[in-house]
This record gives sequence, structure tokens and C-alpha cells, in this order.
Amino acid sequence: MRLISFTRLGDIGFGALVDGGVVDLTNQLDYGVDTIKGAMESDLLEFIEDYIEDRPPNFSMSDVTLLPVIPNPTKIICIGLNYENHRKETQRPDVAYPTIFVRYADSQVAHGQALIKPKSTERFDYEGEMAVIIGQGGRNISEESALSHVGGYACYNDGSVRDWQRHTSQFTPGKTFPGTGAFGPYMVTREEVGDYTKLPIQTRLNGEVMQDATLSDLIFPIPRLISYVSQFTPLAPGDVIVSGTPGGVGDKREPPVYMVPGDLVEVEIGMLGILANPVIGE
Repeated sequence: MRLISFTRLGDIGFGALVDGGVVDLTNQLDYGVDTIKGAMESDLLEFIEDYIEDRPPNFSMSDVTLLPVIPNPTKIICIGLNYENHRKETQRPDVAYPTIFVRYADSQVAHGQALIKPKSTERFDYEGEMAVIIGQGGRNISEESALSHVGGYACYNDGSVRDWQRHTSQFTPGKTFPGTGAFGPYMVTREEVGDYTKLPIQTRLNGEVMQDATLSDLIFPIPRLISYVSQFTPLAPGDVIVSGTPGGVGDKREPPVYMVPGDLVEVEIGMLGILANPVIGE
């Protein structure tokens, strides 16, 4: 099942993709449930499959403007250096715990919207990643039960302003400029994805493959990430964990390759689809 967030006729809503268009779920499962996050908070995600069965679409994709999959997450927690080939290209040491920084919700754009190269940098880099959307919250979640807390998965581009990222040892300033992170086009529910480790992940810049890996290459797998994060902060429905990027980032190429206005960057993750964004200048 694929779920999208959108605006239509000036209103925010969400729906399910079906053959021929979108089944509108806004306020249909329960009054006041008008977002994917709200559906998960109300434990209604499992009822959507039955609701949309044999139901014709309410409108076509051309009738809506996509939003980031979760436009209103309470937390966006990003994982750095979580593929071995990326750790090696950055010449970082082995670590016993995940490297973590945060993003803010207003730094995100949707599929098809433009990523914005900040005017204060010439080192705007791509990072194709898989986002994990929390469906059931909790604290001190065990690794054994962690995947049951996942609502679904989506593509993410954790666009990075490399010079600002390295002003100090803390990554956050280079990771959350407005309009630098892309999230979409849709969320695929955990049950439909099944074994996430079988998913391939690829990033393309103007059609050229820049990153190519599989989710089985993660140093810290998703259950470990969920368990670890939930020990220092309670996770809630709609929270997002961005799981890390493979090797091949532009900053570590010879010569370096950065995103510039006029570029098109795509992140493709198997059945999670293709997240495509043009690049413009601020």
C-alpha cells in the first residue's frame, strides 16, 4: 500500500495510490484524521487496506500537489556513516554506536519540488537514503520488536551543505538548510515491503549513477537504530529515521561533484519508487 501527503484546492490531506489515481483518506477513517501521521497516531493504518479495496479513485495525481511524505514529523533523526564504503571514503574510524544528527521539518521538500542550493555554498551534495517512518511509538524498544514499530518506508535525499557541515564537529548546520532535503514520493507500508534488506538503493545525478548499494549493506541495521534511538528519546508515530547514505557522495569524488542549479537528482529504492528533484539556486 502506497500513501501520499498532498494539498488539493488549498487543503492538506492524504490518500492511497490505486490504479487510476488517488483514494482520498482525508477525514474518511475518522473525523479529524487528515494526515498519515494522524492515521498512525489513531491506530488506523491497518484499516486502510480494507477501506480502499474495490474503491474507485476520487481524483488523479494531476489534481494534487505532493507534500513530503510526513510533512509534520515531530522528529527527523538522521544517521551518518552507516555504509562501510561511505565510512571508508570519509576516512572515519570504526564506531560502536551510530552517528546521529537531526533535521527540521521545514528543511524538506516533496517529490518533484526543487531542492534549493543555498547561496552561501558551492558544496551542495546529494545523499540518497531510505527513510523509516515510525508507526507505533515507544521508549526502550528492543531490537527483537523494533520492526513492529515501523509504519513504512520511503526514499529520502539528505542534501548536505558540506562546508557548513564541517564548521565544527557537529553536522547539523550543514544538514538542515531550508529546502535541502527531499522526502517522497510516497510511503510504502512495512507489510508490503517485507524484508527491507533486499531493497536496492541508487542515486543518479543528471542520469549518471553516483551511488549504488543495497539496504543489506547498512552497518547498523534498522532494528538496531530504532532500539538505540528509542533509549535516548521516545519515538512517536510519524517520527522519521533517515538511515544513512552509501559511498559515492560528490564531496569525496576526484574531482568533487556538487549539485548546481539545473541539475536533476533521483533516488530510487526498489518498490519505494523514484524520488526526483530539480535543483535551483536560492
